[in-house]
Amino acid sequence: MEKNKINLHEIRNLIPHREPFLYVDELLNIEKLQKATGIKTFTEKDFFFRGHFPGHPVVPGVILIEMMAQTAAALIAFSIRDETFDKIVYLMNIDSSKFRKPVFTNEKINANVKALRSKGRVWRFEGESFNERGETVCNSRWSAMIMDRKHE
Repeated sequence: MEKNKINLHEIRNLIPHREPFLYVDELLNIEKLQKATGIKTFTEKDFFFRGHFPGHPVVPGVILIEMMAQTAAALIAFSIRDETFDKIVYLMNIDSSKFRKPVFTNEKINANVKALRSKGRVWRFEGESFNERGETVCNSRWSAMIMDRKHE
């Protein structure tokens, strides 16, 4: 049986992101090269809440997109680990995004990410994020490229 869940420690071994800019606590429902669910609980300790917005803290929309992009990067790195040990996944573009509901402190968000296609080093993804009540908070489509870590 293939492993379909990884924890924060394993995610840190797959992608270069670190606190305060790591937005995936665990990866679930992994189907290699196909899809996965990233989980993140946003707490009052997250740095961006101090300025976005004082007295009414809301997770910035770009952070929700970044969470989905990191979920996709971890999915690909996990799926082709032997080929990506010296690689990094860079966000290339964001085609479309919609923000449906605000995300506040202490909310747990699930980001369902799906790989749509790959062509060489370029991957195309779509994702949808939900709160614990099952309400859609954000969805997006984007592309990313796998590149050498040495900027080559």
